Amino acid sequence: MIQATISQYARLTRPWALTGMIASLLMAGCSTAPEGPESAAWPEYETDAAQAFASQCRTGLESAQAQLEKIENGHYSDSTDRLLDAINELDIVSDRAVSRASLYFNVHPDAQVREAAATCRERAVELFSNISLSRHLYQQVADIEIGSLNGLEKRYVEEMLEGFKRSGVDQDEATRQRIRALNEQLNKLGQTFGRNINQDVRSVAIKDARRLEGLPQDFIDNHPPNENGDIVITTDYPDYFPVMQYAQDDELRLELYREFRRRGYPDNEAILRDILEARYELAQLLGYDTYADYVTENKMIKSADNAQEFIDQIAEIAKPRSDAEYDKLLARLRKIDPNASFVGDWQKTYLQELVKKEQFEVDAQQVRQYFRYEAVRDGIFDLTETLFGVTIKPWETDSWHEDVEAYEMWQDDELLGRFYLDMHPRDGKYKHAAAFSLQDGVKGIQEPIKALVCNFPGAEGPGYMEHSQVETFLHEFGHLLHGIFAGDQPWLSFSGIKTEWDFVEAPSQMLEEWVWDADTLKSFARNSEGELIPEELVRKMNLGRDFGQGLFARHQMFYAAISLNLYDRDPAEVDFDALIPELQSEYSPFPFVDGTYFHTSFGHLYGYSAIYYTYMWSKVIASDMFSEFKREGLRNTEVARRYREEVLAPGGTEDAAVLVENFLGRPYSFDAFAEELSPDVVEEVEE
Repeated sequence: MIQATISQYARLTRPWALTGMIASLLMAGCSTAPEGPESAAWPEYETDAAQAFASQCRTGLESAQAQLEKIENGHYSDSTDRLLDAINELDIVSDRAVSRASLYFNVHPDAQVREAAATCRERAVELFSNISLSRHLYQQVADIEIGSLNGLEKRYVEEMLEGFKRSGVDQDEATRQRIRALNEQLNKLGQTFGRNINQDVRSVAIKDARRLEGLPQDFIDNHPPNENGDIVITTDYPDYFPVMQYAQDDELRLELYREFRRRGYPDNEAILRDILEARYELAQLLGYDTYADYVTENKMIKSADNAQEFIDQIAEIAKPRSDAEYDKLLARLRKIDPNASFVGDWQKTYLQELVKKEQFEVDAQQVRQYFRYEAVRDGIFDLTETLFGVTIKPWETDSWHEDVEAYEMWQDDELLGRFYLDMHPRDGKYKHAAAFSLQDGVKGIQEPIKALVCNFPGAEGPGYMEHSQVETFLHEFGHLLHGIFAGDQPWLSFSGIKTEWDFVEAPSQMLEEWVWDADTLKSFARNSEGELIPEELVRKMNLGRDFGQGLFARHQMFYAAISLNLYDRDPAEVDFDALIPELQSEYSPFPFVDGTYFHTSFGHLYGYSAIYYTYMWSKVIASDMFSEFKREGLRNTEVARRYREEVLAPGGTEDAAVLVENFLGRPYSFDAFAEELSPDVVEEVEE
């Protein structure tokens, strides 16, 4: 139950996400006579949709509070089975109340509904505070005779007890009251932090269309001059990434880069400071030196020291290859500017594109002609059906926007789950890519319902996608599959993506490999003439893919170091203006750009707090798991069946290390990942 509460609280602060995505664990307190989530007055909203949503949320939260009170009052204490079933029902009711709010806060086109969803999330924090610090509930769970339980029940109860203690159930009244206040403050700060990023869409305006030279023609066509003669380019992803990758105008790239790295500034700097201070105080109240110590304790990595060691280890493994790749970028830049002494962060993507095009004959604009959005979607569906033996069908249902599609997933005559695709950008929508859960499945009670939220082209016209966007699509779809395949557990606490947080990305990162596979791409990658993507082009894409992996790993460790180093100390010691450039200098080969404030737009600093390292940690495990498919064949349905049964379907019923060992037949290792980053790979590619 506490595990489910933590997961529900995580939905208030981040979905399962690559950009999109993404939270602190629940550290909340309550008084001995807590007020329910209905205690505060709900605002009145201007639109009927917002009023209806607020009413639905309030009813759900009140039902959950009523169920909590029945449990606290001993209504189910006569039987362990009845008590555990009642706790499971509490999880289900509260999950229903909060999940749609998390999604609607990020995607609903009605601003009033988004505000109602924000209020719902705030009220949900009150409910989860009441649950996590209920001494009456805790005592009933603590009184259960563990020896009388079966294996899964024992894990269920033990995880509840651990969660209760980590939330502060054993603290004194004054401490619990302070924890409650801080937790409610954090929820509001986090919402504001994310909202400021989403709403701060900046732009640059140019007069001369020649400055767009190098960009795809469809991009140029979609950016005609406005009534003032200005061509406006925004910091939204569909504008930003093509400019960084293709624009020959170095000043244009630098100008847009600066605006992109100023999003959320200056407001989010003060808010981030408040977040750090509140989380530091919470950790201290719960007996931890820092928030990083608290948040890493129940992950695979186990401690902040281990997280720092991992960051340094990856940075060291990647450095020889990163240095060699950086030298190639600098050499290429000097063909443009003979006086260049370094490669700027705003130049790396453009230069990598040039090197790949010239050395590996990979032209991203040539590649993108084979990836129309609808064909990519259908290809990913076909891959899923072929690999896992399922069927995906349209689902006739209402949604929050006309562009949203809905589907069902079946295994023969069994409904496994349902999902929505909200895949194109619009005003007020979440800017990244993420998988949201509207409902986790519970065996015999409810099926899982998920939502994929992305910002790809294709709302109007054919929507040609970059290959990197195809990779992102399949990555996020991997989260959706994990949630659906793990949606048949008896306890909601174990259903869906309930593994340790630093394993969450591994299944999706492994699935990315299939968009580099020629057989997979040939099943859907066609140009406007209907011609399949050539095998030779895919071969070159793979050669080009290898270039830049060392640079990427080092730069990711810069992001991970920011995340950890903001939370592994007293916030009074944190000087943003000094720390960010210092960490960039230590971990990234690309120097800090003055006048930028990356930390104010790095949404993971709230969502993931100290544990952004999890992306690379998961990548290490993903590489190891993929070695099984690499050896047996990417289309090997028997390996896919074992993978689904051993890694995905169990949800949170086993530790992640056990799931991986069950699939591989051995403990996970760094070997496959280290081999991928070997400088020898670069030398082989060059030859």
